Amino acid sequence: MISKAVAKYVHALHLKKYRLRHGAFLVEGGKSVRELLSSGILTERLVVTSEFAEKIRPDIPAGLPVDVVSEEELTRLGTLSTNNTALAVAQLPQEKPLQPTAGQLFLALDEVRDPGNVGTLIRLADWYGLAGVICSETCADPWAPKTVSATMGSFTRVPVWQRELPAWLSSLPSELPVYGADLHGDNVHRLTLQPTGVLVMGSESHGLTPPVEACLTQRLHIPGRGQAESLNVAVSAAILLDNFYRHTVSK
Repeated sequence: MISKAVAKYVHALHLKKYRLRHGAFLVEGGKSVRELLSSGILTERLVVTSEFAEKIRPDIPAGLPVDVVSEEELTRLGTLSTNNTALAVAQLPQEKPLQPTAGQLFLALDEVRDPGNVGTLIRLADWYGLAGVICSETCADPWAPKTVSATMGSFTRVPVWQRELPAWLSSLPSELPVYGADLHGDNVHRLTLQPTGVLVMGSESHGLTPPVEACLTQRLHIPGRGQAESLNVAVSAAILLDNFYRHTVSK
């Protein structure tokens, strides 16, 4: 069994204030833990079932504290409804400099409060090779367990920053375009977009906040044919990002 002190520490990391206090976060599930162990993010502790421990034994760094527990105990420690593989405690990665330049495309999120959506958007940024994701201070925490799980391992590769979004967008060089999804924007299918600047996505229910909307240099609209009121923010971002890259040379 895991010690009471370790269990208390793991449970504390369910909450943002303790993640910030300890500079650590949780990674749950076999795929995400494998991604963590093969990344440059420092792992503090590993909690695994005996069966999964055998599968990843060659990947476990020497000296890393490892606790072998039952599936029931592992599930109680984390946030997943069931977990029969692993949970890890990792150190929050050191923030990289945020200095956008021409030829880079960033994704910015304005009050996207659902951790599943934020995680999926980080995964999209990984798929399209974006320079990183900037979250407003009112977004879901990018290091919450549900967000990390939704990235499907992309949290190890995509730089993420949290900023006061209107102020940050206003500070960008004037030559960098700031795009935003808007029902009254230009038909994205009729544009030839270049992957440079910032694409801003707002919440599905409220769209972009007025201070962020005021920073846009171009509004983009995804035309629909049916009766749905709106698209999920991650689906919208995927469609828009594909339009940014459809004219570039594929690998």
